[in-house]
Amino acid sequence: MHDAPLAPFTPRVPLAQLRLRRRVGRRIARRSALVLAALAVAVVAARHAPAQIGPPPAPPENPVTPAKAVLGKILFWDEQLASDNTVSCGTCHRPAQGGGDLRFVANPGPDGIRPSPDDLFGSPGVIRSDAVNEYEPDPVHGFLPQATARNAQTNLMAGFHHELFWDGRAASTFVDPQTGLVAVASGGALESQSLAPIVSSVEMGHAGRDWSEVTTKLALSHPLALAANLPADVAAALAVDPSYAELFDAAFGDPAITAARIAFALASYQRSFVPDQTAWDAFNAGNSAALTPRQQNGLNLFTGKAGCGNCHVLGLFTDDTFRNIGLRDPATDPGRQAVTGNFADRGKMKVPSLRNAGLRRRFMHSGQFVDLNQVVGFYDRGGDFADNRDPLIVPLRLTPGERDALVDFVANGLTDGRAAQEVAPFDRPLLYAERNLGNPSLFGRGSRGAGGFEPRAIAVTPPNIGNWDFKFGLFEARGNSVALAILSLAAAPPGTLFKGIPINVDLSQIAYVGTFVTAGAGAGNGHATFVGELPDDPTLIGLELFAEWFVADPLARGGFATSAGIEFDLF
Repeated sequence: MHDAPLAPFTPRVPLAQLRLRRRVGRRIARRSALVLAALAVAVVAARHAPAQIGPPPAPPENPVTPAKAVLGKILFWDEQLASDNTVSCGTCHRPAQGGGDLRFVANPGPDGIRPSPDDLFGSPGVIRSDAVNEYEPDPVHGFLPQATARNAQTNLMAGFHHELFWDGRAASTFVDPQTGLVAVASGGALESQSLAPIVSSVEMGHAGRDWSEVTTKLALSHPLALAANLPADVAAALAVDPSYAELFDAAFGDPAITAARIAFALASYQRSFVPDQTAWDAFNAGNSAALTPRQQNGLNLFTGKAGCGNCHVLGLFTDDTFRNIGLRDPATDPGRQAVTGNFADRGKMKVPSLRNAGLRRRFMHSGQFVDLNQVVGFYDRGGDFADNRDPLIVPLRLTPGERDALVDFVANGLTDGRAAQEVAPFDRPLLYAERNLGNPSLFGRGSRGAGGFEPRAIAVTPPNIGNWDFKFGLFEARGNSVALAILSLAAAPPGTLFKGIPINVDLSQIAYVGTFVTAGAGAGNGHATFVGELPDDPTLIGLELFAEWFVADPLARGGFATSAGIEFDLF
């Protein structure tokens, strides 16, 4: 669907520049109470004392440098990396949420019903859009943001894994998606993982989004134009190199922006995500008071009766394997089998690190548990499904006090306060979506058409100058009908009517009119999208625009059904 201006406009003049396009050892003998207590602490520490963890290894093809890491930090938190400017990598992977997502959306499980007990909880992504970045209905979520099929896995400690994603499809060997050549022979799982969400039509992109589009957009975007409260290292980097071309030049020696370099930068930044200043780390280093007595009991249970340490090995708190823990029927999600083709891998998922797990709000690949008490309860009963369940998953028969101690250890003994408070190296900008600025926003009311449907406006894309993907949309309109997108420099006074139709925009100050033919057929099934590029012109900052959709409908009063108004304040 293309729009054609009904009023003359010339590209590259104010406003009219809107261009339309598209993660116990041995017993101690009885002694005095003081000696016994001191020895007990020493034995517990020695019994579970692995070597101190250091920074994760970086592949020789991508050594970590400060310039590369700060570029990765900027990219990771830039919502402009999404095709509608609403989602960044960090949107779904926040340090204060244990590297996961505070938000969640339910997907219907095998029964196809939502809500129901078999629902899967994923992260909200973008509203579904087609190959030219125009909105289209999603079979499950309609014109609301889509949801990922699995819970967002923590990206804390991700640099220590040989494969990433729940099913491990992000391989150790990283292949440049633009050239098809091997860019990292081994140890490049982070590089492999980092690019997938950017071109995913559910997470950050639209159908068919390619790297040429992504790199072109970055070249034209002001880094972190939507963010606020920039960390000191980010602000310093942008003060010296204010464009993406300059940032890539500082990191790689020339200004070329490529998919491989985006991956290298994102991976370099994420290799700093090592939450190794926990109470357990201090206890393991010899501070006997770092863990409370109950947490020490939880540690003993963790490595003893509960058997958690068999898979969540002390230190990394993962063994970097894939296991079927009996959470779901493998027929509903094959997990690792989908990657390897091996039937023995059915239902297996990545064993995540438990560092900072106490900060998470959803657990397991399905996101079905909302706290660690539910998680421990699941393991205590020995899982829920038997098909291909790992032999280590057996009923634990924990007492209520043991459950509490185990939860206390994981929730508090393994939390690094730097991540919880989001201070360096876990500091970050404030995202546009978090700032609740109400820009864009809807106002006024619309009028109904055929079938009693009132056309509904979609307005989620921030109206920042230089926005390559500025758009707003329409749905629940009459299908296969002419729709007008009217942009005005003023709102109509409240209560304004035109032929009995509520009007939200001042028709005497029209700046632009676009015509569309709504996709879909029948009453309430039509949709359309205005896609344009806001010019990178500072003189437009502060300009207010008001938009409204008018849909030709012979069954509507005055021959048109209308949407609510949309207000945009350019910045």
